[in-house]
Amino acid sequence: MLFNYRVAALAAAAVAAASLSSGAAVAMPMFTSASVPDRLLAQQNAARGALGVGPMQWDASLAAAAAGYAAELARTGRWGHSDRSARPGQGENLWMGTRGAFSPEQMVGGWLSEGRFFRAGNFPAVSRTGNWEDVGHYSQILWRGTTHIGCAIRSSQDYDYLVCRYSPPGNVDTLPVY
Repeated sequence: MLFNYRVAALAAAAVAAASLSSGAAVAMPMFTSASVPDRLLAQQNAARGALGVGPMQWDASLAAAAAGYAAELARTGRWGHSDRSARPGQGENLWMGTRGAFSPEQMVGGWLSEGRFFRAGNFPAVSRTGNWEDVGHYSQILWRGTTHIGCAIRSSQDYDYLVCRYSPPGNVDTLPVY
């Protein structure tokens, strides 16, 4: 079954717009007919579209790289970004939570909730708190120059790990986010 991106994006945009304006995390029903990659892509593209930023395209190579790193996190229990030298030309967002307790939309919604601290401008001066790390996931998702994305979720006995890779990477000093 093909995923109807336009319908899902419009629905996700409505949820995202309401959630971003209220400061709440974006959440959508856990069970839909769409695949997890389609759901992750649609939600992030809906957030971009709400701000007039063009959509990203799914990239199988980025998804494979994300899957490899997510599996490593799940296997080792280590937490932290991969070494930049291991992912040249790729940005990275990470999420971790209790296994089976969160939908893909809730996972990405955590990143999108950083929008409450975001202010438009040139990176790294894009946070109302003065700390760009408070909006780092959000600004990577919205980065105008990013055109491709690939994500994967892998699980340990206790935790789910979501890794998304972005190309070209965002959060580049002195450039505007969007």
